Amino acid sequence: MTRSPNKLIPADFRTVPGLDALAATRVELGSSSDAEAIGIGVHSDGDVPESLGLGRDDLTDAGFTGDTGTSLLLPRHGSPDLVVVGLGPRDDVSSSVLRDAAAGVVRTATRRARIAIRMEAPNAIAPEEAVRALVEGALLARYRYTVLSNVSTHVDLAELTIDVPGAADATDAVEQGVVSARATIVARDLANTPPGHLTATDMGEIAVELGGRFGFEVELFDRQALIDLGCGGLLGVNQGSTEEPRMIKLVYTPSGDPSGHLGLVGKGIMYDSGGISLKPSDPMHLLMKMDMGGAAAVLGAFTALRDAGGDAKVTGWLMCTDNMPSGTAYKLGDVLTARGGTTIEVKNTDAEGRLVMSDALVLANEEGVDAIIDIATLTGAALVSLGAATAPVFGNDQSMVDLVRAASAATDEPVWQLPLEKKYRKQLDSDIADIANLGGPFAGATTAALFLAHFVGTTPWAHLDIAGTMQTEKDDSWRSAGATGFGARLLLESARSFAANR
Repeated sequence: MTRSPNKLIPADFRTVPGLDALAATRVELGSSSDAEAIGIGVHSDGDVPESLGLGRDDLTDAGFTGDTGTSLLLPRHGSPDLVVVGLGPRDDVSSSVLRDAAAGVVRTATRRARIAIRMEAPNAIAPEEAVRALVEGALLARYRYTVLSNVSTHVDLAELTIDVPGAADATDAVEQGVVSARATIVARDLANTPPGHLTATDMGEIAVELGGRFGFEVELFDRQALIDLGCGGLLGVNQGSTEEPRMIKLVYTPSGDPSGHLGLVGKGIMYDSGGISLKPSDPMHLLMKMDMGGAAAVLGAFTALRDAGGDAKVTGWLMCTDNMPSGTAYKLGDVLTARGGTTIEVKNTDAEGRLVMSDALVLANEEGVDAIIDIATLTGAALVSLGAATAPVFGNDQSMVDLVRAASAATDEPVWQLPLEKKYRKQLDSDIADIANLGGPFAGATTAALFLAHFVGTTPWAHLDIAGTMQTEKDDSWRSAGATGFGARLLLESARSFAANR
């Protein structure tokens, strides 16, 4: 990868280090003869698995209840450590509970590189589904971004063995779990990378590299190409930067006849200072390297499409630039002209994500996609309204919103539908342009969605605002501290289940 000469980057720096760690992890079914730790799930009711060698009274005396989120480490001399994790009531177990339980195992045995997990799948869950959830939970929980640390004590997972009764033939489920985890790991790595190490130009080069590796096409659009296309939203935001913008177009084509054509649009603000509407220097400013989390999620999903076996054609647009203040930066009161000719009055330069995405939404329509899902770290209002655990989803088509909600339930990346309240649309009216980029002081997530809806038109569409869910300060089950990669698996699942005639 060619980098600017003024970047002081270690010679051995890897932009997507998690891929290397994942590739080095052996994941298989069965029982392990050389595991350093064995995780066993225990319900809060019913019998305790005989393989544990302990009874309910023994666990109770040790303070272990079997409630979800609990764990107990039992070191053993000369034998693998035992990690007991709570599954909660037997009747309440779901794939999400199993995913969390696997995460609990690897987090408790944090210094062990070879781990085995033994758990029974309840009757309501197919063994294959249980295997996939356990693989995802374990791999994602062990993730850590350490490539720039000289003192990390993190231990990569070298071997993961999954033992689920009745799942002897579930090798495909293991592979699908690895593929799904890979999508999130790619998104996490990109969003965790400091902005000085990952510019829009770098993002394009990484996409080309990943496309060749994982079976999708990549086309890069530099500043001149964007001028030729009339992408005034992306170009306007880029005005204050010394770094070139990039629009990165991704195309995955299935081997058979496509069942439909899905468009994915990702916001890729590599660093968001707020521009002339400068953000305060608080902890949120530090997180603005993750303002490209939407683009990272789309790119992560693309790395898994081929191996996940989806039969829809998927085209992605990553709209990448940083948003910086300078003598050339776009200003409050400026009017930008987006692709397609819509003029936009700039009322706040920190409402930049919707500007860069406006061009992509028009291009997606010109491409003739059957439906669009966009994903963006778009508004602080999303964090205020639903917190850091759940992302709001909006849409102009209930079937698309339901598609996203179903994918959310399958991947345990929570979303909640908020109304696309059209009576708020007048807040975006401008006296001098077709539309303004900012509404009133309230319902900011909704007015941002309404802005995007203007460019979507009548194409079936769902919009995910992941500003709240893009990161976690502390380890939370399978969500490792830092960038969560939220949306990568959700988009992958949406693409797998998408069909034009749904």
